[in-house]
Formats: sequence, C-alpha cells, structure tokens
Amino acid sequence: MQHEPLIRQAIELARQARAAGNHPFGALLAIDGTIVLTAQNTINTDRDPTAHAETNLVAAAIRRLSAEEIRRSVLYTSCEPCAMCAGKMYWAGIRSLVYGLPAVDLAAMARRDFVVPCADLFARAREPVAIIGPVLPDEARAVHVGFWTAQ
Repeated sequence: MQHEPLIRQAIELARQARAAGNHPFGALLAIDGTIVLTAQNTINTDRDPTAHAETNLVAAAIRRLSAEEIRRSVLYTSCEPCAMCAGKMYWAGIRSLVYGLPAVDLAAMARRDFVVPCADLFARAREPVAIIGPVLPDEARAVHVGFWTAQ
C-alpha cells in the first residue's frame, strides 16, 4: 500500500490545525486504505493540553467504530505519537501506525525534553504494534517551521 497520500492528508490536517490556532498536528484513521475518521490538534481551541490529534482521533474511533474495525484500522499521523497518544492508541486496540515526522526531530525544533520514541513504548506491550515511519519527514517538518519559535 502507498502510505504517502494518507500521510500527506495527515500533514494537511496539521496545517489546518495550525491555521485554527492550535499546534500543527493531524491524524486520520484508515481501514483497507479508506479514510474513516480524521482529527486535528485542538489544545488551544478546547483549552485542553491532552487534545492531541491522535487522542482526539482515538476518542472518536471508540465512539463510532466497532472493536473489530478499530483492530483492522491504521492510524496515520503527521508526527510520531507521544507517550500519551501511543498509550491511548494501544488501549483502544489500534495495532498499526504510520507517522511522518520522527519525535526526536520535533523535539529538536520545539526544544522539548520529554521524548520517548513510540517504538520503545510499543516494544514493552503484550501485543505487537506495526510501525512504519518516518514517511515524508521533510513534508511533515515543513508545517512546523516557524511555529515553535513563537511559543
């Protein structure tokens, strides 16, 4: 399967989040290559520091999809998920992930110090999680240029 078109859509969602005054992150859920849900980061508009694109997406998925659909889904995200998002994804039953920008690259741009690659977290899980990434990291990085210097 070609992951680039879906990662590009996640990056576009990140652009939309930034334009709405939020942090530039986007995510979508696909089943058999078809997008079933999308989400953006809404931490500023919702005044909720946990409203990451992935947590928003997983919350919608557990309300709208069956457990079997969630298990078959692939989460595409503009940036490698943080520990919180990886945990929510895992507990919801999502076992496939494709990401754009690596977390260590984001940390270098955003000057963040709490970075745990999701592969390290998922390696400790009882059930395996398939991870593909980075995919189109330069395109995923572009949406962050200039954002973190203003924070």
